[in-house]
Amino acid sequence: MKRYDIFCKIVDNFGDIGVCWRLARQLHAEHSITITLWLDDLSVAKQLIPTLNTHQASQRIDGITICHWHADSQFNQAAEVVIEAFGCELPEQYLALMQPQSIWINLEYLSAENWVADFHGGNSKRGELTRHFFFPGFNANTGGLIREHHIAKSHQQLAKSANDGVKVSLFCYPNAPISDLLHAMATGTQAIQCYVPATSVLPKVATFFSQENVQAGDVLTHQNLTVTILPFLSQADYDDLLASCDINFVRGEDSWIRAIWAAKPFIWQPYWQTEDSHIIKLNAFLDVFYADCDHSAKNTSTALHYAWSSATLPEQIWQDYLSNINTITDFTLAQCSQLAALPDLASNLVIFIEKLRTNKI
Repeated sequence: MKRYDIFCKIVDNFGDIGVCWRLARQLHAEHSITITLWLDDLSVAKQLIPTLNTHQASQRIDGITICHWHADSQFNQAAEVVIEAFGCELPEQYLALMQPQSIWINLEYLSAENWVADFHGGNSKRGELTRHFFFPGFNANTGGLIREHHIAKSHQQLAKSANDGVKVSLFCYPNAPISDLLHAMATGTQAIQCYVPATSVLPKVATFFSQENVQAGDVLTHQNLTVTILPFLSQADYDDLLASCDINFVRGEDSWIRAIWAAKPFIWQPYWQTEDSHIIKLNAFLDVFYADCDHSAKNTSTALHYAWSSATLPEQIWQDYLSNINTITDFTLAQCSQLAALPDLASNLVIFIEKLRTNKI
């Protein structure tokens, strides 16, 4: 059985570990690859992997060997294939064990920007080692998107309960205009059921409802809005939440892609970056994803995305979005099906590595 080592530094709460954990499981389950996942923060990882023992240096979960990566980690042998997630920098002790024929992959962050296809598959030298750059993306000239073979179909089969209003999931960074959104939901004409997994946004939710704090299990109501606070969810449970809601607010990378596979309307909040680099990423995605969308639905989707990545969200933007929700729903389902017809990231990665191994690249 082939062996890959994956190194992941958890620098953005759940995004990096979310992607790496999904990729590790898919490579093992669908491609029969032995995976060792090196993580530098087991306490954060445990929130996504509930059975993880934070006191164990090495353990096996779902067929994946998880090792705690720290300054004093000991490495006996380098794997034939080493995946460095998001430029996390491999430890010097590990690099010393690698051979010129070692396959070193730098898995990059996802972006819809035009330059991604040009840089995908490129490489650079570090002494005798070659570092290959693998870029996820939204077209066939990139590394593709993480997608288990069953995911899109199974999620689209989850039916919405009848007569329960509009169901919304809310997962975002604290700098989003959360109070504006909750106010717009509360004062609108439609009943809104909003589900908020327990994250760093709970203080803002508490403030909106004039509470000192809120916690998992709380149900809060104001006018036409009912908010249910959920515990922090496992990846499988979060995927199910996305699939069961009508509209999903998502952030970063992992939840963004899961929202696409849920095939439901979603609003993406990119991670804030200096010099408005996150807006460049947002513009690129909106241009790609909504290129063929109905004019009115595209405009309202774009407006809500921009507002959600700014300081304020006017009520009318939310109401306009709801007015176009049927068109946006149909369009999102069609886009999901179109993207699901492309090869997935794990499969592309395995093919890329095999070509490197056999000197076909």
